[in-house]
Amino acid sequence: MIRIATRGSKLALTQARWVGGLLGDVELVEVSSDGEAGDKARFVRGVERALLEGEAELGVHSAKDLPGEMPDGLAIAAVPPREDPLDVWIGPGGSLAEAPEGARVGTASLRRRAQLLAVRPDLRVEELHGNVDTRLRKLAEGELDAIVLAAAGLRRLGREGEIGFAIPAAEMVPAAGQGALALQVRTEDTATAAAAGTAGEERAFAELTAERTAVALLEATCASPVGIHARLDADRLAIDAFVGLPDGSEWLRDRFETIDTFDPAAAGAELAERLLAAGARDLLDRAEALA
Repeated sequence: MIRIATRGSKLALTQARWVGGLLGDVELVEVSSDGEAGDKARFVRGVERALLEGEAELGVHSAKDLPGEMPDGLAIAAVPPREDPLDVWIGPGGSLAEAPEGARVGTASLRRRAQLLAVRPDLRVEELHGNVDTRLRKLAEGELDAIVLAAAGLRRLGREGEIGFAIPAAEMVPAAGQGALALQVRTEDTATAAAAGTAGEERAFAELTAERTAVALLEATCASPVGIHARLDADRLAIDAFVGLPDGSEWLRDRFETIDTFDPAAAGAELAERLLAAGARDLLDRAEALA
């Protein structure tokens, strides 16, 4: 039997149970991030602690929450087939162009804020925290006109009916790892790594590798206004990127494609080098100062 460490939120438990269904004989071990300060990295610390202390063999993470630097002794063993990676708009309109003038839009993400304002500077982007249910409730109660969430979380919770429209990556580049799950193990635990591999998909692993490599070389964090999204189709790997200021006043966009033979990590590194050469470091430093 494999013990799976997971946070106790509805979405985290849903994801862990889904992975458990792929693996078979498992037991869920709920961990807590209560009382831990910091950014989204706190979401993974309890899971990683459970692995390192031998309380569980496998950790299930939303890959977009997993910091680029992992503790010594832990590694990503596999990435299951990826859910829809796009961001979605919940509210009136059929596209960002059709959204009401001056609409109050809720999000806690600087990445989403920057890209919303880059396209629609008239929007009033407001801080919105909490789980999916909390955010949807605040919208229903009229505190906001619209909210932006990840399609993956809504679909996994069976709430895709709330989606107004998907925002194309050309307008809002998703966060690195969005829609993907990372299965984490202790590096010496080859048996669990092999078991996790049976639930993994090569395509999803390659996409996540390219995205995480780019983010690491940009020295971005979960709070940085950075979007990196890779897509592997047959023999072509394409990576889209966005780096900007939180107010949407300045940004960089780039796309890197490689055909036939490719190395996901090398492709991610090439994209990061291009962004840095175009001034991404200065943008990120100013974004951090503004945040």
